[in-house]
Amino acid sequence: MHFFDEVFHWFTTASNWSGSNGIPELFLRQAELAIAVVIGTLIVGGGLGVVLGHTGRGGLVAVNAANAFRAVPTLALLTLLAIQPSISLTWGGFLASWLALSILAIPPILTNTYVGMREVDADVRDAAKAMGLTGGEVLRRVEVPLALPFVMTGVRTASIEVVATSTLAAFVSYTDLGTYVIAGLNTGDNVEAFCGAVLVAALAGIVAVALGVAQRALTPLPMRRPRAGRGPLGGGTRELATLD
Repeated sequence: MHFFDEVFHWFTTASNWSGSNGIPELFLRQAELAIAVVIGTLIVGGGLGVVLGHTGRGGLVAVNAANAFRAVPTLALLTLLAIQPSISLTWGGFLASWLALSILAIPPILTNTYVGMREVDADVRDAAKAMGLTGGEVLRRVEVPLALPFVMTGVRTASIEVVATSTLAAFVSYTDLGTYVIAGLNTGDNVEAFCGAVLVAALAGIVAVALGVAQRALTPLPMRRPRAGRGPLGGGTRELATLD
């Protein structure tokens, strides 16, 4: 119980909530890094997945190559970037962190986007073309909307991984919530390290919930899974009984 008393004291200490190393500031810096990584990888990995999925050419090779990068430890990559002053010192370690985390985030986004595009029923594509839609219109108005649930699953996975792993950015002098964890481990302050880990977990939870809501909102209505206690028509059991 003494340990948790110290944790409570740490969270209720005013100095930990103010200044450049306060919880709100570091919380925001980690969120900014994660958002920048996800946006960049969504443009690169998502865009490539859309093109490869639409054309059906070279997709498996690209996906397998991207997944091979998952074997590269992020900490090792950060260490390699840290010894390059032109990279590690740029924007206070932001560039090195962004590059290393982007390698981590591209595979799930690329893979899910490609799979989502390929899962679009060929009959749906043919029907859209039969209605007079051009190739670009089929891509924009049919394939991408139907692939969005897969894309958002990839974005959600990548975002949680990035938030959790971005604590390592403290190794290249980028100050975020990982600063608490690294500093606590270096000084033997288990309370500070634990509190930093709790904050990272809280941010990951917020991201997971927010992207889950966004995923449902972006999913076309016919593709949404009915919520518990509701029938396929979206109404409750009473409404279904009345219809019967």
